[in-house]
Amino acid sequence: MSSIIRFPSAMFSLYSSCSFKSSLFPSNFSVFRFENSKNSLSSNVVYPFWNSNFAMENRSFSVQSASKIQDGAAAKDSSFQGSESFFRSILASMEAVYLNKNPTAKAILELVHSADGDRICYDHFAFRTFGVNGHGIDSMSKLFLDFGFEQREELRFPAKKLKAFWFSPPKVSTSCRGSGVNGPLPRIFISELLVDQLSPEAQDIIKKYTDISRCGKEYAALASAFGTLAWEKPLYSEFQQLARESEYAAWTLVNGYALNHVTISTHRLTSNLRSIGNLNQFIEKNGFNLNSEGGILKVSPDGLLLQSSTVADSTSFEFSDGITEAVPCSYIEFAERLVLPQYKDLPTEKVEEFHRRDGFEVGNADKIFESTSKDQLTRRAA
Repeated sequence: MSSIIRFPSAMFSLYSSCSFKSSLFPSNFSVFRFENSKNSLSSNVVYPFWNSNFAMENRSFSVQSASKIQDGAAAKDSSFQGSESFFRSILASMEAVYLNKNPTAKAILELVHSADGDRICYDHFAFRTFGVNGHGIDSMSKLFLDFGFEQREELRFPAKKLKAFWFSPPKVSTSCRGSGVNGPLPRIFISELLVDQLSPEAQDIIKKYTDISRCGKEYAALASAFGTLAWEKPLYSEFQQLARESEYAAWTLVNGYALNHVTISTHRLTSNLRSIGNLNQFIEKNGFNLNSEGGILKVSPDGLLLQSSTVADSTSFEFSDGITEAVPCSYIEFAERLVLPQYKDLPTEKVEEFHRRDGFEVGNADKIFESTSKDQLTRRAA
C-alpha cells in the first residue's frame, strides 16, 4: 500500500493539496538528480533534496500558513510550521545548486571552515525576482511564510528601481548547534525589480519570459532547489539589451530564482575571524576580490551592521540562439551584527542573537547589489 507525501502550499499552491505516490521513489531515496533540461542552469548534478530524516512512512504533514501580518507588525515569537527536516532539505538543495555554480563561495566556506572550525552559521539567504505578473517577492516568499517566517520591513532602492522585504526565521525545536543549513535558520532577503518603471522595450522582454513561465511563479522555490529557470532561455540580444538598462534585470533573466548569495554570520565564528575586518583581510590575503563599491566595508548609519561581499563569479551560459557567453552568477557575503547599546554590559558568553542589531540597511544593501555589476566583474578580471 503506497504512502502519500503532501507538500506545503508554498511549493504547489495552484491546488489546495497536491500528492505524489511514494512508489515513484525508492525507499532509501536521499538525493534528487536533475538532468539535461533545456532550460536548466546546470546538468547531471545530484542535489540532496530529500533528507534521510524525512521518513517515507510519514503519511502526510500539514502546513499552517503564517503569511498574514496585521498592520505590518511581525510577531516576535513565531514558531516553526511543518516538518523542519523537510524544510532544511529544501534549503540544502538551494545551497547545493549555489555551491555547484559558484566556486568562489565554495572555496571561501572551505577556507573559513579550515581556519575557524567546523561550524559556520548563515546570517541570511537572498533572492532576486521580477515584480510583474506574480513573479515578484510573493512568489518566492510563499515557501518561507508557510513554514513560519515573518515578513518584516520593506526597503526601497529608487535608483535601481527595486524594492525588498526581509523575513525573520521562526523558533525551532532543535538546539541549532549544527553548521550551515543545519544551524540557526537564516533570515531571508527577497528583492524585486519594479518592471513597470523600465522602458517599454525592457518590459516587453521581461513579460515575454514571465508569460512563457505562466504558472512557474507558483514553483519559485522548486526552481531554486532544482537549479533551473522557470522560463525558457532568452536570446543573447535580449540579455544585452536588459543589461544596458538594468544589470539586475539581466542577472535575473539568466539566473532566475537561484540563490543570489548566502551570508556568513561573522560574529558567530570562534577565532579572530569573528571580526569582519579580520575576515576581510584573511579573504583578500588568500587571493579573493571583495566588492569595493563604497569601500570594502559597508557600515550602517548606527554603526551596528557591518557587511562586505565578494565579487560574483561568472559562468558560461548558452542562450537560445546558440550563442555562449559568460554571465554573472552569485557571490558570498559577510555580516557582523554588533550588540545593541542597551545590552553592551552583558558578558560576552551571555550575548545571544536577539541582543544584536537586527534587520537590514538600504545604504549597505545598495552597495552589496553591485557585487554582480559589470564594473566589479571587470575589476576582478583585471
